[in-house]
Amino acid sequence: MTHMTDAKILILATDGFEQSELLRPLDDLKANGATVHVATPDGEAITGWDENDWGKEVAADLKLTDVKVEDYHAIVLPGGQINPDVLRQNEDAVALIKSFADAGKTVAAICHAPWLLIEAGIIEGRKATSYPSIATDLKNAGAKWEDSEVVVDQGIITSRSPDDLEAFVNKIVEEVREGKHDRAAA
Repeated sequence: MTHMTDAKILILATDGFEQSELLRPLDDLKANGATVHVATPDGEAITGWDENDWGKEVAADLKLTDVKVEDYHAIVLPGGQINPDVLRQNEDAVALIKSFADAGKTVAAICHAPWLLIEAGIIEGRKATSYPSIATDLKNAGAKWEDSEVVVDQGIITSRSPDDLEAFVNKIVEEVREGKHDRAAA
């Protein structure tokens, strides 16, 4: 069992992340005692998307290629349309997500971020949810999609939208506290 005051959580994002889907987990996980770092492809600050326009800038703590999976208990993947679409074309980002899953770490993706789980090859045969517009993408990748605020399958957490952030963050805390997840291939 991992205490949240001992937990280190990584948020991976790039420009165009859904602002609330990065800031709420960042703030709430820190409020729960976790150390939370933001990694970006180049280690530079990124700008969110807030409803109909660009939002706030968020500072990066480190560059994606400098992340050591063994230093973290979980990875959080904010959605928005732009952020995960750009990251799923980044081989280092996809490899990092797969490494977290392979190590039994908690992997949490919200909104459009389950695209990254598809790209990393870790969603087939698993229960999942997402923003409704990508449900077909998940089903075509072999996920057992359901319309629920939060779905967990062996430490892989998915949620639909900013409306589900409270349940999403609560589930991240719960799964991190559980510790390593031994995953059979789905």
